[in-house]
Order: sequence, then C-alpha cells, then structure tokens
Amino acid sequence: MSSRPGPSWPASGPKEWKPMDPEITKKVLAALEREGVRYVVFGAVAINLLGLARATEDLDLFVAPEPENIERLKLALRSVFDDPSIEEISAEELIGDYPAVQYNPPEGTFHLDILTRLGEAFRFQDLEAIRIDLDGQLVSVASPRTLYRMKKGTIRPKDWGDAEALRRRFKLEEGD
Repeated sequence: MSSRPGPSWPASGPKEWKPMDPEITKKVLAALEREGVRYVVFGAVAINLLGLARATEDLDLFVAPEPENIERLKLALRSVFDDPSIEEISAEELIGDYPAVQYNPPEGTFHLDILTRLGEAFRFQDLEAIRIDLDGQLVSVASPRTLYRMKKGTIRPKDWGDAEALRRRFKLEEGD
C-alpha cells in the first residue's frame, strides 16, 4: 500500500473532509458475500458495525491470501465499480512482501485498504471474526477482542480512543 505521509493540501488550506457513503460500503460488502470472498472488515467501519461511532473515509479489509480469493475479490469490486484499474490488484502483490493495496474508485472520496497481513502482528488466518447483520446482509467483522488488540498498541491517538471504547463497551481486559 502506498504510504501517505500526510495530506497534501493546496496552498489555500486543507481539503474539505467528506465522510464515507454508507451505501457504497453496503454494496461492496454485499458483492463480497455474493462472490464468496473470504474477508474480514476491520478499522473504523468494524468499530461502527459493533455499535461504536467513528467517522471514516475508507473501508479496511483483510482478505484470505489465496489467488482464487483475490480473483473473487476483483469480481466483486467489478460488480460495484465500472473501473478497469481493478485488474491491477494482483494476487502476487497481496501474497508477497508488501501485502496491502489501496483501491480508489474513479469517483468520490471512498477508498478501500485491502490487506492479507499487517506487518508481522496480524495475518488473515489469525483474525477472530464474527458475523454481523448489516441491513439484512450478514458480513464478516473483526471481533471486539481482535480490534482491541489491533488498536491498543499503535502510535495513532485515534486508535487509542478506539481501543478504550472497545475495552469499555465489551468489558475487555488489558491482556485480551
């Protein structure tokens, strides 16, 4: 995934922040389910699906690091977005040394961060996931304990806030 050292703002100042359109998220998740993609939602969307409010501009997904699964992912994305650049998402990249890509659809500010592992700390196969109903569609979401573990040790203050909110809401202990 390309590193983003920070926002690049025009001389006039920061761009206007726009929250993610929840309808796009629902369409993407429904497509993943329809195509049989092995995935787990994490990040702020997962926080929201667990009942805690958190603004975001993106959908964070872990996907199983299997070539067939990556092909199903691309098929699902093509069913939502008319974008030939989806073909640039490669199994080799997601299974290789840099197991993350960012997909930016041609319109809007929504984007997806797609990972098969996060450094050495988290791999798809190590994630504890639960199924949550999102407007009649069951979706795979990182469990509260998994999200807490992912968030509590980062360097981002917003992650510390997420970790604390998860700990309180789900009565998690420091060792969870």
